[in-house]
Amino acid sequence: MVDRISGKLLDQETLARRVARGEAPDWVADHWCSFRDGLLGERNGSPFPCYFGIESVKNGEPLYAVVPSLTDKDALLDLGRVLGEYLDSWQEYSETASLVTFFKPPETELSEADYHEHLWHILQFLHVHDPEPWPEEIPTDPDDPYWEFSFAGEPIFPTCRAPFYETRKSRYCPIGLEITFQPRALFETLDVTADTEKGQHAREVIQDRLEDYDGVCPHADIGDWGVDGDREWPQYLLSADDDQAPDDCPIAVSREHPKSRRLIDDGEPVASI
Repeated sequence: MVDRISGKLLDQETLARRVARGEAPDWVADHWCSFRDGLLGERNGSPFPCYFGIESVKNGEPLYAVVPSLTDKDALLDLGRVLGEYLDSWQEYSETASLVTFFKPPETELSEADYHEHLWHILQFLHVHDPEPWPEEIPTDPDDPYWEFSFAGEPIFPTCRAPFYETRKSRYCPIGLEITFQPRALFETLDVTADTEKGQHAREVIQDRLEDYDGVCPHADIGDWGVDGDREWPQYLLSADDDQAPDDCPIAVSREHPKSRRLIDDGEPVASI
């Protein structure tokens, strides 16, 4: 019998142990192996582009969540609870602890457009049920270079891997959607924001490794937060086919919260696998 693991914040040791003992569903095991092997392996003779990510996984620092549906409201409420718990505690685990989120793969194959739609449905759902006001320092207009998705009062950079990347393997996950949530404070801790010399050097190294790893030029949408002409939101799920990607950011943001009290009043996880 598989014990319930959805709706819980998992450290890497616990996740790996549950997978090794057969105490996680097959799709969770597949996600974990894909993520681990992708970050720790090589392609075209080059390591994964983000060396911070490599070291983090080697050291067992990331935290994890598994979500048994892309659309079920109970599963997404559980995600909101786990994300809130993560934002309250990530620095107690490690100053570089990201939250890696594995979603159960759909029963039928999805197009790239479907994955864009699912990502923004998830982020909109989280925003609607956000228990905290939108941060005062973050604009609500996604077309502002200083806009960034935020939750529980924290600006966050969510980056995705998905099955539709045929060439851009640094973003490829053959199982289904995967979202890694990284608070802006994590980048500030690493001193790799765009306005620092260390940050600019890190970006140059990562972009060089990205071209070697993927075998194609870095995506045109990759840029820096707060830089004129760059936008944050297209970087969350980079397009492979421009015709399937949204032209405008598909999220409506406002500062007034709570819009819903579900994450405030409901204390217990509700979805299950």
